Amino acid sequence: MKTLEGVEWAAHACAVLAGLSPGASLNAAALAEFHELPPAYMAKHLQALVRAGVLTASRGGGGGYRLARPADEISLWDVQAAIEGPGPSFRCQDIRRNGPCAGCAPASLPCDIASAFHAADAAYRAQLKTVSVAEIARRVGQKYGPDGRAHFGDWARRNGAAPLEGRRAPS
Repeated sequence: MKTLEGVEWAAHACAVLAGLSPGASLNAAALAEFHELPPAYMAKHLQALVRAGVLTASRGGGGGYRLARPADEISLWDVQAAIEGPGPSFRCQDIRRNGPCAGCAPASLPCDIASAFHAADAAYRAQLKTVSVAEIARRVGQKYGPDGRAHFGDWARRNGAAPLEGRRAPS
């Protein structure tokens, strides 16, 4: 399956936000800067996350983006569905109804190719639903260790947000 780059960007932004103290937020420019991404495109993906209820946004001096619910209640599927839409990744055109065998299979029988793709899509979605943004943030915090968490904390404070002290660092 091919995933749009926006899904990756959005998942990283959510992991960064999961590393902040409750109520802390970051603006789109800071979230784009963290991974050196184009701010306009990051803002577009952040708005998609807001529309999907993954993030909330507020305006003003202390405004920015924050997770709309606890990080352990936001799955990677929530992020992907916000960016790419919740529809199936495979869209059967039912071309089996064309050509010399068009009338051979009853219309009531499902397309075997579509069925296989839909089963794979269901397994993919089920797996992404088992991985929370909080879990990703915890894993990254462990991998980056105390130095990585300190660098993240310094960056978050410079951008007006308090990090979750000593618990996790984002991806």
